[in-house]
Amino acid sequence: MRKPVRLSFIRPMEPELVEQPPKGDEWSHEVKFDGYRTQLIKDDDGIRLFTKSGIDWTAKYKPIAEEAEGLKADSFIIEGEMIVTNEAGLSDFHALRSAITRRPQDLYLVAFDLLHLKGHDLRDMALKDRREVLQALIPAGGHIQFSEALPGTGDAVYHLACEANLEGMVSKRLDSVYRSGTTMQWRKIKCFDEKVMEIIGVQRERGKPAMVLMADKGRYMGGAFVTFKADKRQRLWDQVQGKVGAPPPKGLKKEKAEWLQPGLSGRVRFLKGEEQLRHAMLKDFWEEK
Repeated sequence: MRKPVRLSFIRPMEPELVEQPPKGDEWSHEVKFDGYRTQLIKDDDGIRLFTKSGIDWTAKYKPIAEEAEGLKADSFIIEGEMIVTNEAGLSDFHALRSAITRRPQDLYLVAFDLLHLKGHDLRDMALKDRREVLQALIPAGGHIQFSEALPGTGDAVYHLACEANLEGMVSKRLDSVYRSGTTMQWRKIKCFDEKVMEIIGVQRERGKPAMVLMADKGRYMGGAFVTFKADKRQRLWDQVQGKVGAPPPKGLKKEKAEWLQPGLSGRVRFLKGEEQLRHAMLKDFWEEK
């Protein structure tokens, strides 16, 4: 008599954030989808879907759970990203929360790894082989989709991803085994964006890098590093000096900052797909006439 199969949530393997895509043929490159990391488990207890931290969200992802019943295997653990797409067909993180509660039938699970299948633990297999088995398991045309590898070198894929307005890419060593936790065997490379925002404050503490504090249409966005050469930096401080003395904006009293009167703007480079500025740098600044 067959022993019942009971599978448990596995803590995810996570890519390290790096600046540049890796070089060489031993890497595979995928789109970095902007959604919620999800683990899909099927065993003799049925289908379950877990968040990145292991919380059971099967009830929230009901249409995906129902579709997963149709996958032709009696037990598996699939890793993927739960997403919803916008009109342009791109994953839209900001629309995801409301889609989960209001229109779960619009959700997609983009599957990128297979950790367990039909009683076999696959984590010691090479990524390339795990993904081959996964691709064969997932039929085309459904809301559970296979995350295709993108053809080309890391640099070329990164350029195309950013041109297409994607959040970035994930590069994985083809021979990598699956180990929970963050690893350099997998790397994520995010795309950057640039935008004009208001400079509402500055932070200048001895021994720390100088930062300007930015707002976009009145909403506080966070800080951007000032990396100008000495003469341009001095020009910025001269303009700042004439505007110091504004009261702290609501909710920002704790920030150790000099707050500025309105009228100074700057162009900021920052990581795409983030609620607040991350890895941000001030590229230029000017006084609004």
